[in-house]
Amino acid sequence: MDFRERSVQEWAAAVSAREVSAREMVEASLAAIEAQRELNAFVATDPERSLAEADAIDARLASGDEAGPLAGIPFGVKDLEDAAGYVTTHGSFLHRDDPPAEADSILVERLRAAGGVVMGKTNTPEFGWTGDTYNPVFGATGNPWNPKRSPGGSSGGAAAALVAGMVPLCTASDAGGSIRIPAAGCGFSGFKASLGRVPVEGACRLWPLLAHGPMALRTADIAFVQDLVMGPSPRDLNSLPRPGRSWRRALDEDWQPERAVWCPSPDGKPSDSEVVAVCEAAVSRMEAAGVVVEVREEALFNDPIWEYVLLSANAVSGELSELAPEQMEQITPGLRYYLGLSAKPEVADFNRALDAVCAMSETLSGVLANADLLLTPTVAGHFPECGGQGLVNGKLVDSWIRHTYPYNLTRLPAGSVRAGFTADAMPVGLQVVGPQLGDVRVLQAMAFCEQVFAPPRWPGSA
Repeated sequence: MDFRERSVQEWAAAVSAREVSAREMVEASLAAIEAQRELNAFVATDPERSLAEADAIDARLASGDEAGPLAGIPFGVKDLEDAAGYVTTHGSFLHRDDPPAEADSILVERLRAAGGVVMGKTNTPEFGWTGDTYNPVFGATGNPWNPKRSPGGSSGGAAAALVAGMVPLCTASDAGGSIRIPAAGCGFSGFKASLGRVPVEGACRLWPLLAHGPMALRTADIAFVQDLVMGPSPRDLNSLPRPGRSWRRALDEDWQPERAVWCPSPDGKPSDSEVVAVCEAAVSRMEAAGVVVEVREEALFNDPIWEYVLLSANAVSGELSELAPEQMEQITPGLRYYLGLSAKPEVADFNRALDAVCAMSETLSGVLANADLLLTPTVAGHFPECGGQGLVNGKLVDSWIRHTYPYNLTRLPAGSVRAGFTADAMPVGLQVVGPQLGDVRVLQAMAFCEQVFAPPRWPGSA
């Protein structure tokens, strides 16, 4: 049983039709997780709990009851959110010994209600702070295409689990690229919805730039699951109403983008030439399929790293600012530095940051007023070895992920689709950005790209 060979919808339909049991699905997932322990994608599992959940679904189906649109689907939960019975460590010694969660997060709760089965927790950098998945509690997650390389982050454990075939579905979150980056690095489609589409709670609600949602290999599966988990909650004051149409059904409409803007370096800093070349070849395939592409070589905005650090790091500094020195020493050094950059900000600093973000938003709105999409490389360089720096034109740099966080700051929906591979056989992602609340447009464009780009292939498959 290879979860990569069929869609989430198809697997769930097979369980509901009793062609395969939920127990068999969970047993296959447990076997795949165990067989690939060296990737360190899952950091906690409870086979007895997962099998019991599967047996309950099979019993409902045997009695003639429905089990939900995700009947028997095994899924992983990113270790930044709660799943009842599991410790939410945040990849930090500060929470490693916390008691197991007593209740699910809103997202996990909705997935379970639809018939999904929790398989355990997937790895993440400490507090999800960076685009590489390693932490002091569990160590690094390897990329299934090359275990020495990073899968990206912060949803790197989820991405590795999906592309290695451990599960067909995971929860994920994206506060600066944490869905799009690992989707690009592991070679599948990832989507960051407009902020508020899926409610956020607990420690995650402190991140004002965070989008929460499902991670799956195909755009159609992402849209299918988004339909099941969107909608407001009193536990998230920023959550949005349910959309008035099904996002999955929208993908069946006869639509393709008419115009797109291709910008290899939106902030004016150079992107890696090989990464750009792979993306340009993919954009050319879009042109051949009838999309009018405008090339924009000039910068659209300055790199908003200062604004991003101020508005995001300060959100989590409350818990960490009161720690004793010996506790601070247990935190990942890079995270300590990151938090220090936003120490003791003035109100005027926030106002300047918000002014800059609003100006950037207006610029992007102008670009998208005359085009369906903005296209960029998902990341600026080659994915690093685990714990290292990305490579841009032969130089190791920290800013290799700088193409993703501008669209968290401006709250725009954005996705990543696999554009191709580099000479060292690592995937490259093309980022697709849509207008404000234009989630359906981005999903439709991603599905279009999946059709016109090369057919999917997975590590270890023929």
